[in-house]
Amino acid sequence: MSQLFEPLTLRETELPNRVMVSPMCQYSTPDGVATDWHLVHLGSRAVGGAGTVLTEATAVSPAGRISLSDLGIWTDEQADALGRVASFVRDQGSVPGVQLAHAGRKASTASPWEGGHPVDPDEGGWTAVGPSGTAYPRDGEEQPTRKLSTAEVEDVIDDFVAAAERARDAGFLVAELHAAHGYLLHEFLSPATNDRTDRYGGDFESRTRLLREVTAGVREVWPDDHPVFVRISATDWLDDRPSWTVDDSARLAPRLAEAGADLLDVSAGGISPAQSVPSTGPSYQLPYAETIREHVVDTGANLAVGTVGGITEPAQAEAIVANDRADAVLMAREFLRSPYWPLHAADALGAEGDAVEWPAQYRRAVE
Repeated sequence: MSQLFEPLTLRETELPNRVMVSPMCQYSTPDGVATDWHLVHLGSRAVGGAGTVLTEATAVSPAGRISLSDLGIWTDEQADALGRVASFVRDQGSVPGVQLAHAGRKASTASPWEGGHPVDPDEGGWTAVGPSGTAYPRDGEEQPTRKLSTAEVEDVIDDFVAAAERARDAGFLVAELHAAHGYLLHEFLSPATNDRTDRYGGDFESRTRLLREVTAGVREVWPDDHPVFVRISATDWLDDRPSWTVDDSARLAPRLAEAGADLLDVSAGGISPAQSVPSTGPSYQLPYAETIREHVVDTGANLAVGTVGGITEPAQAEAIVANDRADAVLMAREFLRSPYWPLHAADALGAEGDAVEWPAQYRRAVE
């Protein structure tokens, strides 16, 4: 049997296979409320055989949105709309997950197809916030950014916890915390963006405190038998200044396990447009996940590790899992191109019928 299509059990939740739909922002909501677009977008990937289906970055507060059209979960109305999505995903045999996020200093922008430029408060936007008052560097566009007070940082923790409670009640089985790609939790981790002198800035212990406290807070309200994921950027890809590195990520991983994380979703970059990406070939971010996983194993931490980046082929994904380079693969762009990728991959790997099969409504087309 294909190891890619073997179940992965985290706590008491069985993920039916190791293929996960990575969060993909859709910028398609009115007032943060999920629509039929989200039901079809995420539901079709569940029909397609993905073991776990994660929502796009879902803002824990109005100020936590990337754009005016981001998904949110700071109100009961938003949670109810997402509950419909979670229910459908579960009905297809997949595990529904929600990615909880705060955009930090990269907030208050237009949708990408509208230019992605900052949106001023008098145009419906808001003042971005971050660990410092330094704005995200954009091409000649200076976006006002306000430094969060210590009390406001503690409010952010409360926002994540309240959002997790809503997601739990809406029927999600996985909560993922977004601490990657230059958004707020990542901004606190990196010395490139965190110059604070309070308990949330300074040395490694202080810079990682917010993420560890958010993880612990969410773990406290999340059901004991359901897993918590954390997405991190393994490296800032900034070699010319103090920044977050793969060694930092490896050091952080066991601490997140102690705080209650069950899987580390390893991505990279996003903290600055000055980043230098070494390559973008097949599995180009896998070495980061592999390094972190080796450290996790060496320390005895109970933490699975997932990898992303340039994963497109069934044999490629199979080799990653079969060779213990990562415990799961998360895919985004390939799922946009091929919503039923797991079904085709199972067929290519000879696993169809064991762990995943075409829905009865479609089966006659492939038999």
